[in-house]
Amino acid sequence: MTDFRQILTQTEKILVDAIYKGGRNGNSSDDPLSILTGVSNQGGFRIIGSKDVPKLIILTSSLKDADWPDNIDRENGIYTYYGDNKKPGHELHDTPRWGNLLLRYIFEKSHGSPEDRKLVPPVLIFNNAGEYRDVKFIGLAVPGAQNLNSNSDLVAVWRLSNGSRFQNYQAKFTVLNVNQISMRWLEAVKKGDPLSSDCPAAWRLWIETGKYTPLQAPRTLTHRTREEQLPQSQQDIKLINLIQSHFSDDPVTFEACAAHIAEMMLKNIVSIDLTRPSRDGGRDAIGKYRIGEGDSAVLADFALEAKCYQMSNAVAVKEISRLISRLRHRQFGILVTTSYVGSQAYKEIKEDEHPIIIISAVDILKILKSSGLARQAELSDWLRSFKSGGY
Repeated sequence: MTDFRQILTQTEKILVDAIYKGGRNGNSSDDPLSILTGVSNQGGFRIIGSKDVPKLIILTSSLKDADWPDNIDRENGIYTYYGDNKKPGHELHDTPRWGNLLLRYIFEKSHGSPEDRKLVPPVLIFNNAGEYRDVKFIGLAVPGAQNLNSNSDLVAVWRLSNGSRFQNYQAKFTVLNVNQISMRWLEAVKKGDPLSSDCPAAWRLWIETGKYTPLQAPRTLTHRTREEQLPQSQQDIKLINLIQSHFSDDPVTFEACAAHIAEMMLKNIVSIDLTRPSRDGGRDAIGKYRIGEGDSAVLADFALEAKCYQMSNAVAVKEISRLISRLRHRQFGILVTTSYVGSQAYKEIKEDEHPIIIISAVDILKILKSSGLARQAELSDWLRSFKSGGY
């Protein structure tokens, strides 16, 4: 049987979404990245070079850290990565392997001139593939994104753990439209020549112009399946069940919770007003959303409906039709549910192009985790902050 090291050393190119297998000994010697790229065999943030002159950065993630939910938006080519100050007791940049210092460095350089961007090392992103230390290659990435400025692509976020507050970085990367990385280019990168003849065109374009060309993968289905709308891990299922059971006897108060979740997701909501149960006309809340900035901004009206359902109970055509019928001219709708929207109802929304935003169970989890509410104790405290009656 061929040893995994022999296979990796014979690899000529690293392919997007390909899985690279390691050993099966159950220790750090199994790591494939050390052989494939030459980095160390441990850590989520690995480099070649020094903290002052980094030549190559490898980011790895298990995608299983509930408190720091790294994730890839494949439709838009955006990767969200959290730094390595993940426990209280240290200053933001006081981390092993200089991970957060390097994040600050490369994001600062990315907003500078072409000469500054030449100092940004290539970033290769790998995620855990599910078995032993096997990894999947996500792609070649650069700091930031086309629609993000220096105030929003690298943000220091606060977290609370065991009564102590601390900060960590949330970083947004663009995964470039590059389907493979040649080992010849990696060797040139390690020697300090990232703009060699083997350099990917999208990388060179970003260095020279600052233009992002993301690897975007539009959905083939116009609607999400049941599985895509519901949590899969036992921990996530417990969190959704906690929310649903908390409000099961008080759906009116869930409306206040749903409204807050919508505000957490849609940052440009400027007002949201809960309607009294006897007067809601089919809408649990109405509000205004700001499009644009400053004096040129316009306000769009929306209506929100909240459904605190068990995950086995879908939001069906009847409920969706009810919300659609209540939307006024130039309004859009927001549906927040602890469950999912049934296939037929979801198809009708997409096929008839109804302006409705679906926030299902999995979306609620993503929003809450991004706000530091990834564990049952913190989530329970947050849920208790909504007073009975809701309005």
